[in-house]
Amino acid sequence: MTFKYRYRKQIIIGLIIILTISISSYGVYKIFSEKEDIKKEKVVVTNLEKTAVNKKKEQENVKEEVKTLMVDVKGNVINPGIYELEDGKRVVDAINKAGGLNEIADTSVLNLSKKLKDEMVIIVYSYEDVLNFTIVKEQESVKQEECVKGINDIENDACIDEENNTNNGKVSINTASIEELMQLDGIGESKAKAIIEYREKNGNFEAIEDLLKVNGIGENLFAKIKENITL
Repeated sequence: MTFKYRYRKQIIIGLIIILTISISSYGVYKIFSEKEDIKKEKVVVTNLEKTAVNKKKEQENVKEEVKTLMVDVKGNVINPGIYELEDGKRVVDAINKAGGLNEIADTSVLNLSKKLKDEMVIIVYSYEDVLNFTIVKEQESVKQEECVKGINDIENDACIDEENNTNNGKVSINTASIEELMQLDGIGESKAKAIIEYREKNGNFEAIEDLLKVNGIGENLFAKIKENITL
């Protein structure tokens, strides 16, 4: 065996050894990298699971904190029935939940801003029903009693409370009936109806100046009645 052949053989063996070490090192590195990736993925998945669990718990806690009420909406609404609403909602919200008013509904004797109570009964009367009530200013208590008693002696919890309806002789633009609004100088039946329709659609007036937003109420008329109205 010549020196040249022996030298070449050693080189080949050395290259084989180097190649084997390189392949082994790469394999170890790859296995280690894959383990690290799997570990990272597990951490990400675990964090996502924790986040999802925490979010679910938060939603459950919020759900538990929201108190709900059951109210019975009768009379002249689109869909009379028993409805579940959140605590703090008002009579107008219950009426809206029942599909809103029908074409013959009259809410002039109701307090649409009254807060709901559990097992509350809300009866929306028709114009004819209200006309059949005793509507005499000097006998307002009789009118209020008839609203509460209502039809077939079913107690109506949504009626305007007489004890809460004293405004130092001023007319409440949030609770007054058509007849009460017509006591104001310059307010006829059409304007009184327009005021009631506006508050039924948009909610209670937040300031007496909001009356100017009602169709037919101008600056001159407002100046004439502003001292005699209240919220």
